[in-house]
Amino acid sequence: MSQKKPDSDGAYLFQVDVMLHAPSNGAALEQLLRVLNSGNFADYRIGSGIQLGVAIDQALAQTTQTVPIPIKETAKSPGKEPVTPKAPAKEASKANPLEVRIRHFIQSNQLIRLNVNKGRGVKMSIPCRVVNYDPSNQMLTVYHVDEKQVYTIRLNEIDDFIE
Repeated sequence: MSQKKPDSDGAYLFQVDVMLHAPSNGAALEQLLRVLNSGNFADYRIGSGIQLGVAIDQALAQTTQTVPIPIKETAKSPGKEPVTPKAPAKEASKANPLEVRIRHFIQSNQLIRLNVNKGRGVKMSIPCRVVNYDPSNQMLTVYHVDEKQVYTIRLNEIDDFIE
């Protein structure tokens, strides 16, 4: 008869390689983050992203190079032309100023600091770069430059953007 150790808290850590099919590395990352956020995980960390072709083992045998996540430009920032076709002036005037500011952070790859209130007295100050913004879920994906980790933060948790 086996007994459970009294000092064990029931937490277990697994390392998993996951292959996703998506049109781009950024889309694959977004899909992975959705799955991880919807799961009932205590915590997770995305260590790296390798663009894979046929199978995980074959790709790892051929390369250990990580691929940077491409960022789609959708809004116009001063001094730069947008990648997407120009939207009519009426649509641009209706855009949410916060969304325009977030898109500017994504396009310029600017280092910012987020003051985040996670609730229950937990406050964080995160030096980061904004990777992605999901307006439908009001979620921001950021890369913490000190910890070298990707975090997903809800817009209602953000107290301030400091440039």
